[in-house]
Formats: sequence, structure tokens, C-alpha cells
Amino acid sequence: MLFFTQCFGAVLDLIHLRFQHYKAKRVFSAAGQLVCVVNPTHSLKYAATRCAAAQASTEQGIPPPCHHHEAVHDPQLVPCTCPLFSCPWEGHLEVVVSHLRQTHRISILQGAEIVFLATDMHLPAPTDWIIMHSCLGHQFLLVLRKQEKYEGHPQFFATMMLIGTPSQANNFTYRLELNRNQRRLKWEATPRSILECVDSVISDGDCLVLNTSLAQLFSDNGSLAIGIAITTSKVHSSEAEM
Repeated sequence: MLFFTQCFGAVLDLIHLRFQHYKAKRVFSAAGQLVCVVNPTHSLKYAATRCAAAQASTEQGIPPPCHHHEAVHDPQLVPCTCPLFSCPWEGHLEVVVSHLRQTHRISILQGAEIVFLATDMHLPAPTDWIIMHSCLGHQFLLVLRKQEKYEGHPQFFATMMLIGTPSQANNFTYRLELNRNQRRLKWEATPRSILECVDSVISDGDCLVLNTSLAQLFSDNGSLAIGIAITTSKVHSSEAEM
């Protein structure tokens, strides 16, 4: 009976996932956009100790170590950038993508414009939805987090991080768009470098922020579709033309 129950539950989960993906493709296929269905993961770390230590070092006048990496081939090692886990891994920046895919099984989707479909938005905080986006010859990490910034008042935070240096991140602009029921909400900004802590970006509010009621307004049966587009920045484009 236990074996039958577990198998039956797995089949139901698979049916639910395929149904969510079918709904997303039906809605967005007309626009020619790729759809990635992302299931939630409960974060195994909350208020990351690495970022807290970096903040404490800054307050004491000691520059945090993550800001020392300005070149892709820096001989120093970069800590794991996955916001879900307190991972002890360290490596060079150019192998971060391989680590995220092989160790943390983070999906990667290619295309100029994609749709990030986050399921089960009703789950309690803290919860994360994460994918990698390959575009314009670079890889980006999209993080959607449900977190209680104030007790009893969960909010949703969405940000895009470039798996690269801050100088490389300044060459791009990303846009997050919610569109449902004749309502449209857009957020456009320069992505932050993955060398910066995701937790700090969310704490600073330098990202798309939705309260619960606003998220429900744009959600469909507990799923939130976020359109993603990445372009080269205007400053970078004009410099290239010159």
C-alpha cells in the first residue's frame, strides 16, 4: 500500500506539472515565447550567513571578499552563488554555470524572450523559484522569492543576476512583465552581478516587489507568469556604434 501510495502521488505530480505547462503554452504560444514551468523550492538558508558576514565586514571598514572579483579569470575563487543552499563549493567564475546545473539541478532556457511560470504561489515563505536564462552570449539567473520582510506580511521579490562581473552586467538591461486581465506591470533595470549577494539585492528592494494582493491579481490558479526580455543597454549600443 505504501508503494502504491507513493507511486500514485508521483503520477499526480507529473500530471499537475504537464497541465501547468500546457496552460502556459496555450496562453503564450501565440506570442512565440518559450515557457519554463518552475516549481517552488523551500530555501534551506534564510538570511544567508555569508551575506551577513559581508555586511558586517563592510560596517567595520573591511571590504567584503566578493567585491574583489572584477575579472572572469581572477585567480581567486568564487563561492557558490545559488541562493537556495548554504553550499560550501568554491570555484572560478567561468565554471559557476556548470556547478549550478550539475549540483543544484537548476534548469536553463535559451531565447531572447521567455516566460517564467512560477507554480504554487500560495506556499508559505521563505520559498524560491529559480531558473537560468541564456541570452546574448551570457547566462543570467532569475530569482523569484517569497519572503516575509515584515512578520505576517509576505512579499514576492524578482530579480535578474548576470553570471559575470559588475562591468559586464552594466552592458545589459532586463525587463520583467506581468500581463493578465487587461492589466500590465513592468520592471526594467540593469542586472546585478552574481558576485553580489542575492539576499542583499532583495533586502535593498532593488528589484520587482509585489505584495500578496498584487501577486494574486496577476496569478492564475496559483501560478504567476513573468515575461522576461534581455537587451543590450543603450549606452553600450551607442559606444559600439562609435
